[in-house]
Amino acid sequence: KQAQTLPKTISHEDMQRLLSVYASEEELERDRAVALRNQAVLELLYACGLRVSEVEGLTLDWLHLDQGYVSVVGKGNKERRVPIYHKAVSALRRYLEESRSELAAHSKCATNVCFLSTRGNPLSTAAIRTIFKQALALAGLDPSLSPHAMRHSFASDLLVGGADLRSVQEMLGHSDISTTQIYSQMGQGRIREVYLKAHPRG
Repeated sequence: KQAQTLPKTISHEDMQRLLSVYASEEELERDRAVALRNQAVLELLYACGLRVSEVEGLTLDWLHLDQGYVSVVGKGNKERRVPIYHKAVSALRRYLEESRSELAAHSKCATNVCFLSTRGNPLSTAAIRTIFKQALALAGLDPSLSPHAMRHSFASDLLVGGADLRSVQEMLGHSDISTTQIYSQMGQGRIREVYLKAHPRG
């Protein structure tokens, strides 16, 4: 059997840079509504490991921020619930409270889709990829990375942090656990580093 190519992930340091670009004063002053939206999109991608298509289709009634999770309809029209960390909740609240209504005002048709374009229409997958690529450029990171690298990083970081494979499978929406197992391989290098630092005789 041919060996699988390990997917690209983003290091913790680079992720921090990536998640900081739209939160900068410069970006907020340039276009606050767009910067808040873009920040919420990036935080959500990493917080929940969502596919771009899942972010595109996310509606307001699928956000359960008080309870700390989002509901997602993924491949095969399967619904799942994914926890969301507090920084992403805060980014989403700021977007919803300060930005979304401003963007929605540019549209003639009301929509309950979460993320809107500057014309008030549902944000497309192409637009979400553009937001990600612009963030890479602003952060000075590898331009070949795709938004899916956020999903890969989400999964591998959870496993390295001690999450069990079955839970990660549920959060990613994988029907087959063998698809999730590739992330276990990705974490071996970091697991060894943790071992050497933590073991008394390491």
